[in-house]
Amino acid sequence: MAGDQLQVLHALDLAKTQWYHFTAIIIAGMGFFTDAYDLFCISLVTKLLGRIYYHVEGHPNPGTLPPQVAAAVNSVAFCGTLTGQLFFGWLGDKMGRKKVYGMTLLIMVICSIASGLSFSNDPKAVMITLCFFRFWLGFGIGGDYPLSATIMSEYANKKTRGAFIAAVFAMQGFGILVGGIFAIIVSSSFKAKYNVPPYVTDEFRSTPHQADYIWRIILMFGAIPAGMTYYWRMKMPETARYTALVAKNAGKAAADMARVMQVDIEAEQKKVEEISEKDSNSFGLFTKQFLRRHGLHLLGTTTTWFLLDIAFYSQNLFQKDVFSAIGWIPPAKTMSAIEEVFRIARAQTIIALCSTVPGYWFTVAFIDRMGRFKIQLMGFTMMTIFMFALAIPYNHWKEHENRIGFVVMYSLTFFFANFGPNATTFIVPAEIFPARLRSTCHGISAASGKLGAIVGAFGFLYLAQDKKKPDVGYSPGIGVKNALIVLGVVNFLGVLFTLLVPEAKGKSLEEMSGENEDDYDAVKPEDVSKVAAT
Repeated sequence: MAGDQLQVLHALDLAKTQWYHFTAIIIAGMGFFTDAYDLFCISLVTKLLGRIYYHVEGHPNPGTLPPQVAAAVNSVAFCGTLTGQLFFGWLGDKMGRKKVYGMTLLIMVICSIASGLSFSNDPKAVMITLCFFRFWLGFGIGGDYPLSATIMSEYANKKTRGAFIAAVFAMQGFGILVGGIFAIIVSSSFKAKYNVPPYVTDEFRSTPHQADYIWRIILMFGAIPAGMTYYWRMKMPETARYTALVAKNAGKAAADMARVMQVDIEAEQKKVEEISEKDSNSFGLFTKQFLRRHGLHLLGTTTTWFLLDIAFYSQNLFQKDVFSAIGWIPPAKTMSAIEEVFRIARAQTIIALCSTVPGYWFTVAFIDRMGRFKIQLMGFTMMTIFMFALAIPYNHWKEHENRIGFVVMYSLTFFFANFGPNATTFIVPAEIFPARLRSTCHGISAASGKLGAIVGAFGFLYLAQDKKKPDVGYSPGIGVKNALIVLGVVNFLGVLFTLLVPEAKGKSLEEMSGENEDDYDAVKPEDVSKVAAT
């Protein structure tokens, strides 16, 4: 393969870990840091929004967002993300990674600031404004998924490529962590300034009008890390693989990478032209050739990401049980509005610190040793085991003396999600498709995941309602126990569809995609069994 490969790409594959690798990780990773902050910070303030805008005078409990409003506020960013993943994934293959990369950040900066603004004090107007800008914020965030993964994969060497892409994705954990820490700082500052009583003592004074600034500050803070990253993104050269294999400009690719790597690289324009003349490798996405060569791969990446996100985002089902079990979040009426924000932020911070962040970095440490396939298979398997272990004896876990065990099982489930398919489903689509379709296919895979997130976060929220006593505003469902059993089945399906995903450990991107090979043929059933054997 090396003999057919362009020198500039061969140099990238064999390069030792250098400063430009870490620079690329930081630049791409800061985007994911911002993505996670913006997507998850809304969960810190939804209770506060209910208290401020949906208070019912004389009611024994603080105001809460109506189910439809809560679903809209929490899900609209996911809808925008799904749309952005498809659009910017496609655009990244048409215009180039670098040009589109700056667009996504600008959208994120503008919409983060605008999310904290509203045109009136009317609850309906505030929610519509918030949802509008959260959709477009999600649209910008969606572009970061395919572009960050593709850029990092095309900059990395083949020996440590998995760890580099995983490190970019792991910045999500720090984004969630910082979101919780910043909310703790803001709420603590307001609590020190305005020492207000709990709701049960004084329903009006428990939510001071200054509390309206808290959610706005938390949402708008997301613009700062995105804005700080913009300059450095614009300074990054276009990836050599896009410039050489898609734009067909070998001279610029060699010059860009020679400057970055500080080595002499020959411009092989003639070889690029020879590669481009191979009609067998110029197929598009909606062709029989793509279906024959990469159809099973795309099916594998889309289904596993979809199934993973159903399970991953369904944590809303029993997160309240976890928090109440440990006593982190007491009944809402015993707290003021500011105290409730502080308690929710503290709980999210502890979960991120103890479970989310470690899982991501275990993947970084082991992915180029164990391989993507083994980690994903292990992750889905352990999630299946823990989900059934939570579901089958669910009544046992509900007893007060057993709830610490429930918390441990909960934490392990999501540890193996992060040290497993939550990371690998992001990595693999950036490695196995041709350069001219890489960003598009990653965007399709990621959008499938976000569709799963919507199903997991909101479909199961309705599905898991008690058969006899559903929450106010919800219809009866199948109950939490049966919902957890369904999630166990979902995770098991993830195990099965992982068999369609090839192993990319130690291989160049061109080896995985079959680019530059005349004899590259269809994905055969025996290839899938070989992957499973690894």
